[in-house]
Amino acid sequence: MNTITAAITAVGAYVPEFVLSNQVLETMVDTNDEWITTRTGIKERRLLKEKGKGTSYMAIKAAQDLIAKAKINPEDIDLVIMATATPDMPVASTGVYVASQIGAVNAFAFDLQAACSSFLYGMSNAAAYIQSGRYKKVLLIGADKMSSIIDYTDRATCIIFGDGAGAVLFEPNYEGLGLQDEYLRSDGIGREYLKIDAGGSILPPSAETVANGQHFVFQDGKTVFKYAVSGMADVSEKIMERNNLTKDDVNWLVAHQANRRIIDATASRMGLDESKVLINIQKYGNTTSATLPLLLSDFENQLKKGDNLIFAAFGGGFTWGSIYLKWAY
Repeated sequence: MNTITAAITAVGAYVPEFVLSNQVLETMVDTNDEWITTRTGIKERRLLKEKGKGTSYMAIKAAQDLIAKAKINPEDIDLVIMATATPDMPVASTGVYVASQIGAVNAFAFDLQAACSSFLYGMSNAAAYIQSGRYKKVLLIGADKMSSIIDYTDRATCIIFGDGAGAVLFEPNYEGLGLQDEYLRSDGIGREYLKIDAGGSILPPSAETVANGQHFVFQDGKTVFKYAVSGMADVSEKIMERNNLTKDDVNWLVAHQANRRIIDATASRMGLDESKVLINIQKYGNTTSATLPLLLSDFENQLKKGDNLIFAAFGGGFTWGSIYLKWAY
């Protein structure tokens, strides 16, 4: 087979050491372990506490983990795509800095921001570069330091998010493995329901915006939940239909880890048994761009060559979608 497909050939990950448990959150805001667990499935999350370290620190660690495990020369990497909603700083690309720090001196790099769908959209981008035939090694990193934009007095958001990073390497495949199909969507109706008000071009930073707490994430939880449940389930069902996949054909659902109930609803629509659903939300919470690669890292040993994986994600904006991929190793 001469057709080039884009396959994931290596995985890496990093999560910070500091654990913020539900029990600790009980001392910070008006909540409790049972309430958090039953509504989200989250038991704890990791936070990057070290001063002066941002998203790039975790991204570099995840990339170095991949490079060491796969025994690749970083100079052979052609492109680094940095999927993140929390770049180190405005304007200067975090991905460019990460590429330089890991020794990918021959790669070009850029950031991709689509909220919690960033990594999923990044998979589409990485695959397109590989399938063009021009590039042989594309490193896709999903990393977010969500603790940098969370108000830890707001129980609606502080219970949900954590910090972390994951990375995958895309390479050409000639066996028909790798990315098979994608169905990506977006709708600007979501702009007001999940956002940070200040810090952008509409409302630049000022003493007033800081005092008003307008640099923290705001989420209309009920509305986002409603759209996420229908959105992720719809696209996952759609991609199965487009590729004539039955529930028996799907080996694994790799879903964005935002809320256990959303994941369960997606699996139910697909007709999948719980044993086919990858879950680690209890350990990390919602790490935004990092949830999908962290799943691949945690369950890498269970994935087998030729397995059919359905990826699904939903994020602010709104952004959402599903990808069908055949595992390559």
